[in-house]
Amino acid sequence: MWSCGGSNGTVNGVEQQFCDDLGLVFSILSIIYLIICFPFSICYNSLLVLVNLYNKPAMTMPDVYFVNIGIAGLILSFVALVQLLGPDNPQWAVWNFNREVYITLLILFNISALVIMYSTTLLSLDYYIEQALPRTYMSSVYNTKHVCGFVWGGAVLTSFSSLLLYVCSHVPKIIECSKIQNKEVADAIMVFIGFFVPATAVFYALILIFRIRNQSTPLDQDSDPSTHKLLVATICTQFILWTPYYMTLLVHIVFNPKGSDLITQYHIYYFVKGLSKLLAYSCSFVIPLLYTYMHKNFTNKLRQLVRKLDCRTEGCSHQNSEVQQQVFLS
Repeated sequence: MWSCGGSNGTVNGVEQQFCDDLGLVFSILSIIYLIICFPFSICYNSLLVLVNLYNKPAMTMPDVYFVNIGIAGLILSFVALVQLLGPDNPQWAVWNFNREVYITLLILFNISALVIMYSTTLLSLDYYIEQALPRTYMSSVYNTKHVCGFVWGGAVLTSFSSLLLYVCSHVPKIIECSKIQNKEVADAIMVFIGFFVPATAVFYALILIFRIRNQSTPLDQDSDPSTHKLLVATICTQFILWTPYYMTLLVHIVFNPKGSDLITQYHIYYFVKGLSKLLAYSCSFVIPLLYTYMHKNFTNKLRQLVRKLDCRTEGCSHQNSEVQQQVFLS
């Protein structure tokens, strides 16, 4: 929640104006996101999910991971809508919500972030397995679906720390709760599990992938260059958009700006934190956009879906005309 009060709750005129200017800039950027990015995010994520689910037999291993990214992107988009029109918007807040809604949004945000990160991480590892052992079923669609189920379950369990913070805020008399009621600990868990672990795994997978691609083997003929380009573009885009958010969490853990007496730095930190969250929200728009334009079969799948829907409509009208002709002749 945006606030123009410092650690001691007082600001002078210059600092108040500076804070108001930062709040105005952030509000304008939030409105721009809601007008442009939010509708496209809903549209592209919905297309990604519906087209692939309607063509399940044609789904490949990368498609399964991108469907999970699309579902997480839809959740992240709705979280952004509620947050950016709520207390996070310092100028034009449409509604306010209580602590229960805030914790729920935080949990959904963390789950979406973890699913997006680990789906991309596992995609890079499975792509390496597919390149190294192309005629095995270790990276099959069937196995990938089960892996994605574990990803969602793990994301829910990891986000359980935020739920503990909420529960302990309502039962402060319990000694155990007083020990775990620490936001820095929850942020540290998210930074380590949500960023450093997948970043290390992705970096290792990319090294292995580029090492295999530099080796001239007959198996290279089976590989799809468009999938490799899509994977690299997704990884680079995702870490560019999510790294600022996790770095602000790391700054909060290490330096704790809320306790700082430098009010100007306090305001700048929360402004940068807001911008980093906007970048994280935009991931739900950019990743499906990359998929729809870089995946070589997505356009064909979309055309097939439209043709099937048209054929159903035409088939019904054709059948109705035949029935009417039979009735007329009888």
